[in-house]
Amino acid sequence: MEGFFLEYGNLLLRWLHVIAAIAWIGESIYFVMLDLSLHAPKSEHSKKLGVYGEMWAVHGGGFYHNQKYLTNPSELPDDLHWSFWKSYTTWLSGFGLFMLLYLLRADIYLVNPASPWEWARNMNGTEAGILAVAFLVIGYNVYSRLCRIISPTVERDGLLSVAVGVMMVAVAWLTTQIFPGRAAFLITGALMATCMSASVLFWIIPGQRRMVKALKAGEKPNPLDGALGKQRSVHNTYFTLPVIFLMLSNHYSFTYTNEYAWVIMSLFIFAGAVIRQYFVLRHTGKNDLRYPLAGIAMLALIGWIAAPAPAPAAAPAAQSSQAGGAAAPAQAAVTLDQVHGIMVARCTEWHSAKPTQAGFAAAPAGIMLDTDAQTLQHADQIKQVVASKYMPLANLTQMTDEERAVIAAWNGK
Repeated sequence: MEGFFLEYGNLLLRWLHVIAAIAWIGESIYFVMLDLSLHAPKSEHSKKLGVYGEMWAVHGGGFYHNQKYLTNPSELPDDLHWSFWKSYTTWLSGFGLFMLLYLLRADIYLVNPASPWEWARNMNGTEAGILAVAFLVIGYNVYSRLCRIISPTVERDGLLSVAVGVMMVAVAWLTTQIFPGRAAFLITGALMATCMSASVLFWIIPGQRRMVKALKAGEKPNPLDGALGKQRSVHNTYFTLPVIFLMLSNHYSFTYTNEYAWVIMSLFIFAGAVIRQYFVLRHTGKNDLRYPLAGIAMLALIGWIAAPAPAPAAAPAAQSSQAGGAAAPAQAAVTLDQVHGIMVARCTEWHSAKPTQAGFAAAPAGIMLDTDAQTLQHADQIKQVVASKYMPLANLTQMTDEERAVIAAWNGK
């Protein structure tokens, strides 16, 4: 029953997380579009009221007239709409999932027995869990420190963007050295999402509250509050597409089991950012195709890096060195029965219709290996994750190098 309740909790939290993320990201993308699509007001009345920009739109059978004021609206109603609960709900539900799926099974999902660093290989589950959470806390503080040191008055945001990009490459490399590949991708994405939500909590909303308080007191708001909030909001819009990829990456093992997983992760982060930049510019009326082309080039490079090497051609049977000698017998091909036997012995504790591993009510990712047909169906994934030593998780079932060699020699038929 414990396994069932963990799975059911996973379902409910994931559902909430996806709904909240759709609402948060959708609202964020909408407001970026709105902000960049504003035009200077044409009517004298709007100008006198202090309207900074406006946009007319048609949607849902009606017409909308959006107006933006910077710091001097003529009136400020009590029912002012605030945008923050979507952000907080997304982060809290995501962290809840991280606790349920990773921290409660840290010895399986967060300890990397293949790490090049001995201290990382020797961590226990508790230590790995603490370190994973520390990545989120320390990572956000490093990001926030970069913002405050490099561009405290929003005058050097270009240099700040470069520094944040370098930081994310460093995080991608560190996480893939310390944690298993799937966890590394997730932790990097969680760090970016933490920066996004923490910026809302500690910078965007407090600055807006100070501005509202000043206006209600009849004082002039500090324009830097608005500028710093805008700075963090801009960062958030460029984080959006990379975070979505990193959250989805655990379904695609060719990304996180690759020898150059940190390069793949970094390229996806930058590809997402430049593709987002194209749409940001489109809102201002610019159609700069260099950005999507750069994104496509990076995605193509990822495909080249991640593509499996072609299987070597079978070597011809060795000929006898003696004249007229018979050819040496060729090595027997690996059969499906051999591979399925290894799967039953080493993998079906998890990957079964009825897993026997404690805490699992269903097969991870729905991959079941109870029958020959199921093993054959997942041949490519099996070869990939076994070759990278990502599976079995933490090698809890002690798959041997000889067994891995058998699977590597299998032609998948």
